[in-house]
Amino acid sequence: MPTETISPSEADLKEWRLEFHRYPEPGWCEFRTTVRIVEELEQLNVDEIHIGADALDPDERLGVPEEDVLSEWYEKATSETNRTDVLEQIQGGHTGVVAVVENGEGPTVGLRVDIDALPITESADDDHRPASDGFRSTNEGFMHACGHDSHITFGLGTIQSVIQRDFSGTFKVFFQPAEELLGGGKAMASGPHIDDVDYLFGAHVGLDYPTGTVVAGLDEALALARMDVTFEGESAHAGLAPNEGRNAVQALIAAAHNIYATPRHREGKTRVNIGEISADNAANIIADRATASIEVRGESTELMEYMRDAVQRHVNTAAEMHECDAEISLTGESIRQDCDGELVDLVSETVTDRSESLSLIRRDALAASEDAMYLMKAVTENGGKATYIGIGGSNPSGHHTPKFDIDEESLSIGVEVLSKSVLKRLS
Repeated sequence: MPTETISPSEADLKEWRLEFHRYPEPGWCEFRTTVRIVEELEQLNVDEIHIGADALDPDERLGVPEEDVLSEWYEKATSETNRTDVLEQIQGGHTGVVAVVENGEGPTVGLRVDIDALPITESADDDHRPASDGFRSTNEGFMHACGHDSHITFGLGTIQSVIQRDFSGTFKVFFQPAEELLGGGKAMASGPHIDDVDYLFGAHVGLDYPTGTVVAGLDEALALARMDVTFEGESAHAGLAPNEGRNAVQALIAAAHNIYATPRHREGKTRVNIGEISADNAANIIADRATASIEVRGESTELMEYMRDAVQRHVNTAAEMHECDAEISLTGESIRQDCDGELVDLVSETVTDRSESLSLIRRDALAASEDAMYLMKAVTENGGKATYIGIGGSNPSGHHTPKFDIDEESLSIGVEVLSKSVLKRLS
């Protein structure tokens, strides 16, 4: 192996990012994305490529879409690639990849990146660069509005840089699906490839930091749980025989009132919100079915669980009060796991080695939710260390908006910081 890093060119990084930006796919539907990651890893001669049930624990997936949605995206992918050998292994929403590079005895270092997109229609305005430069999303109604196309590029670029260096140990890259659903982190952390990881790095581009700014440790992620709730009652004529009905809407309204009245906790921040509410009934019919989507957050995992348990209690109590049945389905969840000081110091040293061109923030608050924390927790509980890095991207619009974009200079910065940090632990 060469003794010097041969990093991917800026043109290579940009080409990867533009391609993945053009073809966004939502969580557990990243079929084409998974195929393309596998193809690029094959070109890099990676030692092991794990996909399907071999990459994560299928039983721990959260928020997996209905079969008709999975089938629609799968058929779309089959029309765009001939890699049936890969597609057959990931059919049914078993997307994601774990790449492994081995070079003798030594520590195992991991990098986690996410690969899914959001259900947002991308702007077609001329002042939105993906539109003006011809790489706007081709999957109308979906876009990479949170930088995961850049994260895939970080993963591929870092493995290309590391694989060409002399090192001792094992390097793993976790290309995780379904982060936006908060449905893939727990599944990948429960899979067969995390137990031997001694050091884990995660990364996120943008976050309103300017290009050239690197945050060595993003802490204080809010723990979050998302739930779909369904009340089942019995319909009846609202004027003729209201006493014969069991009103699912009434149960939902009672539950909502009590959920919002949940006392906030003295030990930290808590959040609750009821989003989409639905009941398809005419005005003269007692509703026999009502649904809602609910999320709770907490400054700690314990505070999130306090709010989650309160929601479940209020739902069940309201159902009993109005003689309805209630079903609660957990569709996404993340926890809080702060960064390890040793790796924060290591990344900080990597950044200050290039002090003439990069600006370091040692620690900052993430203040959002991120299911990479499941992998970080798994590594920490096994005696390892983990950190989550912010790579500034001068994003002109906020995350999860139709005009989200990044300064592509951040791609090479991210790959350099990540590969050098990884190699410091492998040398």
